[in-house]
Amino acid sequence: MRLQVWLIAQRSLVRTFRQPGVWIPPLTFPLMLMAVNSNGLRAATHLPGFPTDSFLAFFLPFSFMQGALFASGIAGVDLARDIDTGFLNRLALTPVRGGALLLGQIGGAVGLGMLQAVIYLGVGLVAGVRIDAGVGGAFVILVLAVLIAAGWGTLGLWIALRTGSSEGVQSQFPLLFFATFISSMNLPRNLIEVSWFRDLATINPVSYMIESLRSLVIVGWDVQALLLGFGFTFALIGVAMLLATRQLGMRMTRT
Repeated sequence: MRLQVWLIAQRSLVRTFRQPGVWIPPLTFPLMLMAVNSNGLRAATHLPGFPTDSFLAFFLPFSFMQGALFASGIAGVDLARDIDTGFLNRLALTPVRGGALLLGQIGGAVGLGMLQAVIYLGVGLVAGVRIDAGVGGAFVILVLAVLIAAGWGTLGLWIALRTGSSEGVQSQFPLLFFATFISSMNLPRNLIEVSWFRDLATINPVSYMIESLRSLVIVGWDVQALLLGFGFTFALIGVAMLLATRQLGMRMTRT
């Protein structure tokens, strides 16, 4: 199974990085949004109780989340193309296992997520962001960012298997993007005055993923935030993998 995963992941990585139009926007757009928001929302740091005097440090973790969100689209669109071209049906005639197919298929998204995480963290450090958790915290940020990319990428696989077309995957992207905005991306939850927005941000798992990354940047080693962040990330991976596996079994007909 390891060989199957490696071969499919290698194909996914090569296909992703052979298409500059696929990987350049996910690298540049979050950086542009980070630059705009860190300047435009700087006044928020003057609010009583705001946890840091650098909005760039506060907003940096959302770049990792946004980059991971693009992973769902990349993984989903690639799998949808395999469905459109009949490649998935041909795989059904081979000994490849469903789990190996799904794990390998997110190789491109995870590889891009790793590259994104390194670039975003590097840009943040160059811009003057200080990681309060130190070198170890920076490493944990990279690990968590890659896991989040894997979770969103697996969710993209399920959407692709569910819809069976790249257009169907792309049509779901605005909904996923909206879910990231109904979170604590711009303000700590305790400073959100609109009650319905604060309630939605509180039940939104994305908030806890962002807050776990943010805690390493502006707080240090916050065990509760990290447990919640890693917990929701692994839950996303598990649920998305379960849904994708069931949907794959319905779509693939073995002979």
